[in-house]
This record gives sequence, C-alpha cells and structure tokens, in this order.
Amino acid sequence: MHPHSKSNAVTTAGLLISLGIIYGDIGTSPLYVMKAIIGDAPISAVVVYGGISCVFWTLTLQTTLKYVLLTLQADNKGEGGIFSLYTLIRRKATWLIVPAMIGGAALLADGIITPPISVSSAIEGLRILYPDLPTVPIVLAILTALFMMQSFGTEIVGKAFGPIMLLWFTMLGALGAVSVIDHPEILQALHPYYAYNLLANYPNGFWLLGAVFLCTTGAEALYSDLGHCGRPNIRLSWFFVKTALLLNYLGQGAWLMTREGSPLQENPFYGIIPGWFLLGGIAIATIAAIIASQALVTGSFTLISEAIRLNLWPKVKLVYPTNLKGQLYVPSINWLLWLGCVGVVLYFRESEHMEAAYGLAITMAMLSTTILMSYYLYTKCKSTVLVSLFLAVYLAIEIAFLIANLSKFPHGGWVSLLLGGLLLTVMYIWIKAYYIKRSFTEYVSLKDYLPALKELSADETIPKYTTHLVFMTSAASPKEIESKVIYSIFQKRPKRADIYWFIHVETTDEPYTTEYQVRQIAEGDVIRIDFKLGFRVEQRINLFFRKVVEELVENGEVDITSRYPSLNKQHLIGDFRFVVLEKFLSYENDLPLLKRLIMEWYFRIKKISSSESKWFGLDTSSIKIEKVPLVIKPAVLPQLKRIRPVRKQDVRTRSVS
Repeated sequence: MHPHSKSNAVTTAGLLISLGIIYGDIGTSPLYVMKAIIGDAPISAVVVYGGISCVFWTLTLQTTLKYVLLTLQADNKGEGGIFSLYTLIRRKATWLIVPAMIGGAALLADGIITPPISVSSAIEGLRILYPDLPTVPIVLAILTALFMMQSFGTEIVGKAFGPIMLLWFTMLGALGAVSVIDHPEILQALHPYYAYNLLANYPNGFWLLGAVFLCTTGAEALYSDLGHCGRPNIRLSWFFVKTALLLNYLGQGAWLMTREGSPLQENPFYGIIPGWFLLGGIAIATIAAIIASQALVTGSFTLISEAIRLNLWPKVKLVYPTNLKGQLYVPSINWLLWLGCVGVVLYFRESEHMEAAYGLAITMAMLSTTILMSYYLYTKCKSTVLVSLFLAVYLAIEIAFLIANLSKFPHGGWVSLLLGGLLLTVMYIWIKAYYIKRSFTEYVSLKDYLPALKELSADETIPKYTTHLVFMTSAASPKEIESKVIYSIFQKRPKRADIYWFIHVETTDEPYTTEYQVRQIAEGDVIRIDFKLGFRVEQRINLFFRKVVEELVENGEVDITSRYPSLNKQHLIGDFRFVVLEKFLSYENDLPLLKRLIMEWYFRIKKISSSESKWFGLDTSSIKIEKVPLVIKPAVLPQLKRIRPVRKQDVRTRSVS
C-alpha cells in the first residue's frame, strides 16, 4: 500500500492527530486576539462587536474558504505547503519562484515568533494568582523542552497531543457557551455590518485589522502540515475547531460588554474562566500553547525538505524518526528555530510586545500563496472570471491586512522581516549559485572514451586502483559524462578498474518514488544506473546501489567476482570504491562582483552543510573525495613577452665588428 493512500481515509486517530498537530496555532489565538483588539482604549460596544465580527469573517473567508476548502485541493501526492503548490505549477511559469521563495522565507520567520507568543500568553495567566511571578525563565524552559522533543518524530507527539487538544477545544467552547448564555445579545456581532462599522467609522478602526489578523495566522501552517494528516481529516475536524473558537470569542465579547467604558485590566480569555478552574485552565492553555508551537516547527521541517529539492536550501541532514508517512526531523533547523525563539523571548519579554511584531511576515506568506493559488486554479479550471474574482477578493483582503500590519514595523515587526530577509538571502544565493554552476559544467560524449576505458581496464602495467570504481554523475543524459570525471579517471592518477559504474540520482516532484534503470554502456565494463527517488525518500545510495548490484548478479547481467586469478578461484567479490568530486571556487576566476559574491557565500554556506558523500549516504563505504576547481570565467592574463638570454658568442661578435 502506498504511504499516502492511507491518509485519505477519515479515522478517529487521523482526526485526533490533526487536532494535535495542525490546529495548535489557530487554536491558541483566543489567548491574545481580543486583548490585542481592545488594546489600551476604554472598552466600547463598537470595538467589541466590530472586533468579533471581523474575527468571524476573517476565519470564514481566509481560513475556511481560502485554505480549508480551496488551497487544500492543491496537494502534491498528499503533500501540502507553499513549495508543494509551487511544484505543481513551476513548469508553467518560471517567475513563480519569486512568490514561492518570499512565502517560504516568511513562513520560516514566523515559526520563530509563534512559539514565544503562544507560550508567554499562557504562562502570563499565572500572574492573576501570583502577581510577581517572573515568566521569562519558565517560557524559556518550556520552549527548550519542546525543541528537545522533536527528534522523536510527530507520530509520538501527535498521539500525545491529540487528546489534549480535544480537551482544549472542548474547554474553549464550553467556557464561551456559558458566557454567551448569560448575554445572548452578543450573537448579533456575527453580522457583517459591525465589521464594516468598526473599519469605516471608528477612529483608526482600520489599523485594528493588524490585531484581528492574529486569529488566522495558523492557516498557512495548516496547509504545510497537510502531509501529516490528509485532507478529509483536516476538513472534518475544522468545523469542530471553528465552532469552539467562535463560541470562545463570543464569550469573551459578552464578558467585555459587562465592563463597558472602563479600560481593560486583565486578559478577557482568563476573565471568562471561573475562579475555581483558573489554575486548571492555565495548565491546559500552557500545554495547548506548546502544541501550537509544534504545528509550526513541523511545518518548518516540511518546508526545508522541499526547499532542498528545489535547490533553494543547502543540503542539510534530514532524519526520518519513524516509518510513518510525512515524518521528518531536521536537526539544523530545529536548533536554529530554538535560538531564534530564545532571542525573541529575551528581546520582547512580554506577550503584548510580541503581538506588536507578530503577523507582519505571515501576511507576506499568505499573499504569496494567493498568487500561486490563482495560477494553479487558472491551470485547472481555465475560467478567467472565477480566477480573477478569487485573486481580486484575496488580494484586497490580504493587502488590507498587510497595510494594517505595517504599523507594527517600528514596534518589533522589523524583527520578523529581518529574519525573513536573511532566510530569503540564503535561498537566493543557493538557487543563483546552482544555475551559475550548471551553466559552466562541461559534459563530453561518453562514447568517445569507451575504447580508452576498456584499454585502461586491461592494461596490466598500471596498478589496479579498485575492482569496481563508482562515480556519482550529474549528467542527465546517459550518453554524456562530466569532463571532470574523465579527467579524474585518466589524468590525476590513472584509475584502473575492472568495471566502471556511473550513478545518477534524480529527485522527483512526487514524494515517494523509488525507481531505477540500468544501462550497460559497454558490456561488462561500463555500467550506468539511474535512480529516481521521491523528495521524501532518504537518499541512501550506498544501500540502494548494493541492492541493485545483487539483483544484477542474480539475473546474470554482471559478474562481480574478482578478476585476480588467485581470488577468482575462491569466488571472492571484488572491492567497490566511490569517488566523489567536490567543487571548490578556483582562484583563477575573473567574475563580475555580484556573481563572485554569490559564489563566495555559496561555498561558505556549503562548508557548514552536509557533504555530498553524507547526503548520498555513502559515508559508510570506501570513498575517495577529490577536490575539483570550479572555473567559471578564467582570469584574463596579460600578454607575456619572452626575453631570450644573450650568449657570450653574440657579445664577442658584436665587439669585433
């Protein structure tokens, strides 16, 4: 059974796991949204009713319609996220990589602010009981524990978190419902008139959209985590989640209206919790906040694995903790996020200061998704009118949110934009360097060198380098080979072997492809193997290669016994040796400034990412790494003039004359 066929069934476990992994971010927004909307102004009916109306319509238009109903359709064999969406349409238009990169970088930057704001909002509830409690050390301890847990995989995390989130949403709905029953008139707030009234008539009402936007920030993470739970499970559980959220927002509104005219003293979320349940409520809220952080961390891992496939990110170590579909752990990103979160907590210290910074980056990600999604819808339905309507509606909504969020820039919004900018720079350097390198890799016809390879193999005057010599090649055509490989075999130190193997690995746009093809280029002497591996398949080339060779031997297609007469009698297998050519930037280059900077930074970053041998899983086999200079544009040398030495005879002749 294919790994993603299971995820299309609605199961109780699937629904629980989707509650546990996917809804954390949206699910904890009641902790801070109403508090952020009211702000420092006295509580008024216009803001309370208008705020709830805005929240309701934002959740309906943004989360339900755009993400849950439309965008979840755009899955790549069960995988979601902005890079999966880009993969589906990248063959149609090359410029689409720009919104994809901006959206990806913005999402990662947002993953650094979400955990601190969720956990801080929950822990600050303890101040109601202990006013002088220092919250920063507690928040840091919780976040550190969260990031240490990641290496166990989301299956374990999801199973543990699902029931807790079920409890959390039930608690949200119940607390809200009790408050609404006491003041049923608050239900009028769902009417769109109140949203219009707040934005159009209330002084500076439009800028409150920056606070309203916090209610939908998790929608992008919801799409990124599609691969972990499957579309039907997400859609079914969303109706329960949305009902619980709305009841809670309405309940907070009803509580706020009982204090109309006075400034806000405490978080309305804790206001609707009865005193006897306060400690229990804070405990559940804290655990829910930890789970919210999990949703974005999981989404970040997915994003990075897809960015690597698209050549937008360095080849960093990827770990697959369990056999479950979609399970992934990226150690370098995990600790990068942890560092970022610690920095955010130490810089802002209070959740209300983080609210000021939060949301600006995610509007950029949502705008990017809208552009990509419009293009996707156009390729699917070809109805220009419908696609234009989708584009116009969502650009209007998201640009309004972006403008309102720009007011956060001086208050800390610059932090998320700075983080996003740094991530975007790495992506830009990586994709640019990839194209620069590709355009200057020289390929030669393999056919021209076959006689020489056979002669070298049979030449007993040259000591044998290995029985089986294996090269990784980037040549997509089996008729070609890099000139650097030929140089390595014949020039460096002639590498005599019985059989020359060339391995080419193509990473496919589908997640779980595992196919290979064998070509005998020169019968029994030169063999090429092409692996087609999905972007979610661990590239353990050493093991795959061994398995393919075993199959070839079984079928009698190749003889791998040693060709030394003494060893051949005992049917001993010859040795295999991999040669990996690692490029370095040659000093002989004369590049324009921008290209030189890109290539210099590319090689600096490459030093700290995984080596080719580790990435292909070759580090357990016999391997030789050869450094190859990358000469992109040879330096132009000045014309050299030869001066001949004057001989004594010439001097004597001259003096006589």
